[in-house]
Amino acid sequence: MELKNAMKISAAGMRAQGDRLRVISENLANADSLAKTPGGDPYRRKVVSFKSELDRATGANLVRAQKPTYDRSDFELKYDPGHPAANADGYVKMPNVKSVIEMADMREAQRTYEANLNVVDTAKQMITRTIDLLRN
Repeated sequence: MELKNAMKISAAGMRAQGDRLRVISENLANADSLAKTPGGDPYRRKVVSFKSELDRATGANLVRAQKPTYDRSDFELKYDPGHPAANADGYVKMPNVKSVIEMADMREAQRTYEANLNVVDTAKQMITRTIDLLRN
C-alpha cells in the first residue's frame, strides 16, 4: 500500500510539473507579443505556484499546481516611434518575459518531472519484485 501511495504522490508531482511546463512554454511563445494599440500592455508573464493538498483516501499530501497568476513586474520600454503600439513619447512596452529565466525554470521543471518518474519506476519495480518473491 505504501508503494502505491508513493506512486500516487509522484504522479501528482508529474502533473504539477506538466502544468508548469505548459505555462513556461506559453510565456516563451509570447516573449515578443506586443500590444496592438498605442500605449497598450503587451503579453504579461504567467507564473505557477504549488499547494499541498491532502488526499483523504490515502492520507498522503499531494502537490497541486494552482491557477497561473500574472507576474506583476514592470514592462521594459523600448524606443520605437514607428511601432503601432508606441505611446505618445514613442516608447513601446515590451513583455516582461525573460527567455533565460524561462529556460532555467523549464530545466528545473523537467528535472523535477524526471525525478518523480524515477520514483514511479522504482516503486513499480519493487512491487514486481515483491510479487515474484511471493510466487516462489
